[in-house]
Amino acid sequence: MTLFRFEELTWPEVAALPRDLPLVLPLGDGFDLAQLSTLLKTDEIGLLPAIPFGWSGSGLDVRPEIFSDLTRSLVSNLLEDGFTRVYVLTPDPLASSGQRTSPVSGIPSLLLPRKGSSISFPADGEREKVVILPIGHTEQHGYHSPLSTDTIIIEAVGQGTTGAVPEQAVCLPVFPYGVSTHRRSFPGTFNVGGRTFEDFWLAVIDTLVARGFTRFYLMSGHGGNSSFLVNVVKYAGEKYPEIFCATSFLYLSGSKGVAALEAKRESPLGGMGHACELETSLVLHLRPDLIHLERAVDEMDFITTPSYYMDWIEGGALTANPPWEDDTRTGAYGAGSLGTAEKGEYWLKVAIEEKVDHVAEIHEQYRRRRERRKAGG
Repeated sequence: MTLFRFEELTWPEVAALPRDLPLVLPLGDGFDLAQLSTLLKTDEIGLLPAIPFGWSGSGLDVRPEIFSDLTRSLVSNLLEDGFTRVYVLTPDPLASSGQRTSPVSGIPSLLLPRKGSSISFPADGEREKVVILPIGHTEQHGYHSPLSTDTIIIEAVGQGTTGAVPEQAVCLPVFPYGVSTHRRSFPGTFNVGGRTFEDFWLAVIDTLVARGFTRFYLMSGHGGNSSFLVNVVKYAGEKYPEIFCATSFLYLSGSKGVAALEAKRESPLGGMGHACELETSLVLHLRPDLIHLERAVDEMDFITTPSYYMDWIEGGALTANPPWEDDTRTGAYGAGSLGTAEKGEYWLKVAIEEKVDHVAEIHEQYRRRRERRKAGG
């Protein structure tokens, strides 16, 4: 059986896939994937990034209708792209509940028992820690970088932060799907949809708050998630005044991060945006096997005006969302050819340091606000 990972492809490679090729979306891990060939009666199968949690029995459940909406949106993306055989790989309910039903009604499901799982969630004894929720995405990153670029990077940042301060933070499994409003421009790009995305993450916060957790950091590796995560934080803060829930714009966006970018970057303004010098460097450090640097095309011909331009920290007074095709032929914004593993190693180190500082601030905000409320009666 030839089993390939969809997220390790570039978008031109996705565009070239036969549309009758089976694509499988796993719910969790630990499956005997060798059985897929027998179930689907084929020797070539594409495996999509697994959804690590959300369904009933996953260990971090949300309401079934919210999980169904999220999963349907992902399957619909593939159907819109012309794929005709899309399946959800579901843990066999007979193993736990005795009922043979799918968590997502109306979508073809493959039922297999799970032999085990590497996915873990915060234990009750970690309630005094900041829960880091790393959220990546599966989307095009030019000719040279994989669809999993954002997920690879934010998983490393989130896990690195927890590894640096294990007494202060705990990290959820990285979530590989987010929001891309330019989904139809380049194959291989998913879009959960803004409202569905917000509903899902607020439901995750609901579940964790019900278990007694009080501090959260929604940590995004994909720019398209950012405005929607701001809404999640606003909803959560209003709904649960006793918690402290925060997010930030990507990584390397504070004063320490900006200084680190300027210290090593070789590209001018416009060289760091998407599939760029920065992201390419980080993936070259983390997963060099997935980068095809010889294919990189530098694109910095963004239609720039004083209040609207593209670089890592988007500047100017204007916020807009024009078609990507206006500014890029290959899907890249920036100078990916300038990426190096050495720069990636340095920038990842500083990104983790930046997030460690944020974790400390979240703890301080939570503590001082509790003290003020207590003092005020």
